[in-house]
Amino acid sequence: MNQHEYTNGEVTIIWKPELCQHAGICVKMLPKVYHPKDKPWITAENATSEEIKKQVSQCPSGALSLK
Repeated sequence: MNQHEYTNGEVTIIWKPELCQHAGICVKMLPKVYHPKDKPWITAENATSEEIKKQVSQCPSGALSLK
């Protein structure tokens, strides 16, 4: 499965596009991190690790995870 990784230096967001349902919860919760029209569309350095952990845990499709 295709996946992309984005880090803020402490945590890494893993995005699996095939699982993404485009619910938009990520953008609503952390608009300073997720920018669907940009490339790269995730700028993890714009949030704290705690903010990212909280948001990723709310992803309904499981397309976002952490390492």
